[in-house]
Amino acid sequence: MHTFDEIPSPCFVLEEEALKVNLEILNLVQQEAGVDIICALKGYAMWSTFPLIRQYLRGATASSLNEARLIHEEMGAQAHSYAPVFYGDELDEILLYSSHITFNSLSQFDRFINRVKSFHKPVSAGLRINPEYGEVETDLYNPAIPGSRLGITRDQLGEQLPEGVEGLHFHVLCENDSYVLERTLEKVEEKFAPLIRQVKWFNMGGGHHITRKDYDVGHLVKLLRDFKQRYPNLEKVILEPGEAVGWQTGYLVSTVQDIVYNKGIRIAMLDVSFSAHMPDCLEMPYKPHILGASGAVEGKPVYRMGGSSCLAGDFMGMGDYSFEKEPEVGDRVVFDDMIHYTMVKTTFFNGVKHPSIGIRHAEGHFSLLRQFGYEDYKGKLS
Repeated sequence: MHTFDEIPSPCFVLEEEALKVNLEILNLVQQEAGVDIICALKGYAMWSTFPLIRQYLRGATASSLNEARLIHEEMGAQAHSYAPVFYGDELDEILLYSSHITFNSLSQFDRFINRVKSFHKPVSAGLRINPEYGEVETDLYNPAIPGSRLGITRDQLGEQLPEGVEGLHFHVLCENDSYVLERTLEKVEEKFAPLIRQVKWFNMGGGHHITRKDYDVGHLVKLLRDFKQRYPNLEKVILEPGEAVGWQTGYLVSTVQDIVYNKGIRIAMLDVSFSAHMPDCLEMPYKPHILGASGAVEGKPVYRMGGSSCLAGDFMGMGDYSFEKEPEVGDRVVFDDMIHYTMVKTTFFNGVKHPSIGIRHAEGHFSLLRQFGYEDYKGKLS
């Protein structure tokens, strides 16, 4: 790991070499399994790296007009677009930037399919299905729970798909391995196999933790090959992970601004906010590794990490840390694995200082790509 002296604080830093390693693994799966892997912007949208990603992956997936336009402008690709709802006044522009569009409900499909068919360029339409099965521990991230608003359940579909449907899409995984995918596919095929045989493409969504060290890539490749053999009608099988692209590719550099004490608890006050900059630490909940620290160790001083906003709960609530060297004001605190599902979720809540964005190039030098200031904060308000 490099030193952090040249990096402003706070700052998200991508390690270019780590990103390349992930992309090579994903490309290996593409080649060996004969599938398309595309980057989901909801998990990774660092557009300065899109030219690099385009060298390995087959495009990207968008869940809004803004994401579709970003894919078009910065990746030079046509988006696979899906959103829980599409808006009538945005649809033509989304179609302009898209090669595929997936509708969340039959009512949205019925409302817009004629506009898709009559558009001046071909865009392939599909439906998101809900197999009502998902192995996701946190309900907030589980699209398959009873009453979910995401996807069409089997009881809403007959034996013949509506005219104009060329693809099906499910997304019920979250940080899952290939064995969860295997069990999920069993449930999907149990309900939807006759309908899968009626389409040209099938999208298995995201949540595939392919670049995690313990992920069984060989098992995934076999699983995908076998699936394709069962459905020779499919021209494309698609996976769209976001987290697997950005997994373990960088960190968030912060600085201790104060040490406060309350009832025997030491709290390191940082220049970053868990609420505004690392929301998964509160939502998931997720506890990131801090370089030079571990979980609380008996016999060692223990510190709680405190965020910079005035929200009472803006602190690392999943446990405290012990450090190899006790932190002092001015010391750097570096949160590891902070590139996926961080930058895409940040806010300007409380007007707190927003982390800069930089990249550590494969050659070793650091480039500062973006800093944020008052105008960025003001521009979100009126």
